[in-house]
Amino acid sequence: MAAVELDTVCPGSVQRLRALADEALRHEVDLLGARVSLGAEVDWHRDYVSGFRWPPVSYRRLDVHGFDAPSDVKFPWEVSRFQWVLPLAQTYRLTGDDRLASEARLLIESWIDANPYATGVNWACAMDVAIRLAVWTWLFKAFWQSDAWADAAFQDRFLRSVFVQARFVERNLEESDLNSNHYLADAAGLVFAGLFFSGGPTPRRWSELGWAILMKEAPLQVLPDGVDYEGSVSYHRLVLELLFFPALYRKTLGLEVPRDYWDRLVGMAKFVAAYSDPRGECPLVGDADDGRLLPLGTQTIRDHRYLIGLVGVAADDRPLCDASSGALDEVYWWLGKSACAALRGAAGPPTVGAAFRDSGFYVMRHSRGHVFIDGGPVGLAGRGGHGHNDCLSFEATLDGVRLVTDSGTSTYTRAPSERDRFRSTEAHNTPRVDRRELNRFVGPRMLWALRFDARPEILEWRCGANQTRFRARHSGYQRLPEPVMVTRTISLEHRSSVLAVRDEISGSGRHYVEVPLHLAPGVEVVGVEPGRIRLAAEGRSFFILWSGDPVWRCEVASSFVSASYGVREIRSCLRWSAASEVPLNLSYAIAPEAPEAECDWQRWLNVR
Repeated sequence: MAAVELDTVCPGSVQRLRALADEALRHEVDLLGARVSLGAEVDWHRDYVSGFRWPPVSYRRLDVHGFDAPSDVKFPWEVSRFQWVLPLAQTYRLTGDDRLASEARLLIESWIDANPYATGVNWACAMDVAIRLAVWTWLFKAFWQSDAWADAAFQDRFLRSVFVQARFVERNLEESDLNSNHYLADAAGLVFAGLFFSGGPTPRRWSELGWAILMKEAPLQVLPDGVDYEGSVSYHRLVLELLFFPALYRKTLGLEVPRDYWDRLVGMAKFVAAYSDPRGECPLVGDADDGRLLPLGTQTIRDHRYLIGLVGVAADDRPLCDASSGALDEVYWWLGKSACAALRGAAGPPTVGAAFRDSGFYVMRHSRGHVFIDGGPVGLAGRGGHGHNDCLSFEATLDGVRLVTDSGTSTYTRAPSERDRFRSTEAHNTPRVDRRELNRFVGPRMLWALRFDARPEILEWRCGANQTRFRARHSGYQRLPEPVMVTRTISLEHRSSVLAVRDEISGSGRHYVEVPLHLAPGVEVVGVEPGRIRLAAEGRSFFILWSGDPVWRCEVASSFVSASYGVREIRSCLRWSAASEVPLNLSYAIAPEAPEAECDWQRWLNVR
């Protein structure tokens, strides 16, 4: 009956879950861009991609953030988070197949055997221990009545392991002078563990400590406009989950969650609704390691829209519920069939622009167009964090087709040079001057730090019925011996879906200026004429017309894009360049194919 019910709510979800459960039974995982077989006996300390095996020594002796090991430490961490095991529990709840419960039990016993307390790579990051706590407690709730989990000796061993892992998190909280999602994850894990055990002074201390941290950190890490301050769309999703699911757990048990806490989550979900494009995809802005707390849905990794409905129903926010869209399977697993019914027929995300002024993100939107602009400071309150050198960069979907994207992340410590390449100015749709970074890198081993050189100033934001307009500048190149200022104007006409961009490079001296435009995968450059470029995508034609000072040259190049962590592919890139005295001006306009009479190109190219 449950399977029929879920398929009614979200057609195809049951089939996808069963396929994922079958993969988990075979120990096949698709993690961090790699599809691998873990073998009959899982080696919990191994990076299956590189073959490197982390030694079973005290976690304090492991340099997991160094660059000496030829490994991505995230791989054993991700395997040990057990999120790939969740489809076993979900499918068990749908079918009652005890094989699934037995396999989950064997995996947990194997992990406990291979990971003595505080020994090995899977204890090296408290965040990952905390996420495992949340997942294991959910697995127990799903399986505890199964025949495979009824054994008292196994239950005792399981509960002891959960207890010591929670104690480890409490003793190794990732607190600093400026906290991040790691500290929130630690707190969320403590809330889950404390509420899971429910009784006794120690679990009560965990749940109260974790909740106090979340209450304190929420207004510090989430800006008043509802955006996580780390400068990343993907991490915004993770932070929202880390704040939301502990609150939902408390609400389910009848414990208080203050209204202002819910209001902050509503603000975060409104940002999700704004940044999701007409197809439901999020922008590739800032870092993205695809991290989640308890993933129960079968939607693609870049579809964050489930959070709109989850938060809307849990927070009893009708406008947010009305903005819900996308698959409802996550809502079904967390809130049940009635919540899904309440979201059916929702209008979906708004089709008007939105300004998130505290974070500096701006969204131009109409029914078939979506432009996401980063006009904000570097992430983590100016320290870099998960932010990139993307000030004044943008992504664009025009007439329903995604045409322009940022570059994504690709990797972290496994390849430091690639990490820097993907967060560099050159990898984003924003001007670069004299081949310099708009925010300087701090050092070769400081992969989450940037200088705060590019301080943005928003000069205009106007969102009208027929046109949305953004104008801003930044100070990133004021540090040059002959300083220059970069000013960008972006306009979107709703009726014609024409996007116009004008860059003004002002100051003094002679400079080399590049203006890249990274096209989305699948967008082809099929024709280049002076001042005119033709694109083809999804069976459609689009044109780019451009003009500026005579010194500008335009070339068709290629660049890498990473749609999810560990994956990269080549796509086309346009790059304008000029070596000249400043000031320099460049304008280009992108539009769907249409009779020339319908497009006043000169008006758009002269946008001020």
